[in-house]
Amino acid sequence: MASWGKLTFAQKKCVSATGKLMQQTDMVSPGARIGIAASGGVDSFLMLKVLSIRKAIMPFPVELMALHINAGFDITSHTPLVDWCADHGIAAHVELTNYGPRAHTEENRRNSPCFYCSMLRRKRLFELCRDYGLTHLAFGHNADDNVVTFFMNILQNGRADGMAVNEPFFDGKLNVIRPTMLLDKKTVIKAAKQWQLPVWENTCPSNGYTKRDEVHTWLRQTWKHDKRIKNNIFNAITRQQVDLTSKKV
Repeated sequence: MASWGKLTFAQKKCVSATGKLMQQTDMVSPGARIGIAASGGVDSFLMLKVLSIRKAIMPFPVELMALHINAGFDITSHTPLVDWCADHGIAAHVELTNYGPRAHTEENRRNSPCFYCSMLRRKRLFELCRDYGLTHLAFGHNADDNVVTFFMNILQNGRADGMAVNEPFFDGKLNVIRPTMLLDKKTVIKAAKQWQLPVWENTCPSNGYTKRDEVHTWLRQTWKHDKRIKNNIFNAITRQQVDLTSKKV
């Protein structure tokens, strides 16, 4: 038996679907050094666990490093992540910032707190990738996130576009990847609970009150009484984004 033990159906789905997407889009190559944007939420923690398994399965060597930017609402919330990475032999960079509180002050007059904080954290993640010589930055977005982003772009920007699965930045020096984009949120949550991942609560005062939350609520109402609608939307948007990415690489 493998070192990670026997997997449940949900866990197997997470590992296999992630591997399928990585192969389909040529997501990584030998010697890849992957920075994992680990927020401490269920999505990024699940991705961290799955990539640690896929690393052992891959026919070539890759390196993993967890990158956590604490937004500053709870200065000790990242402790479970630090302990988990130490127990699993994964390198980690954890950094405490004041990005969250700053996003809710007069400093941020033009944007939503979520957008401003996210922008600051992403900029810092890019800097860390440069400083550590990382070749990839992985985000734990799933199929649900892709669908919501697609409709947000239609409603707010007039653009029919979701999230890229594999996208080059800085003239190809860094690739932003989303290995778990084929997974639905329900499967992610179920597998994370079965692995007993030490996920912690998001204490941001804007959590649950963002434009993204509004769009997600609207979508849930749309497919509430017909599961086929949800499946068709997910399949169409996921297929489109994976196909677009496949053509680029």
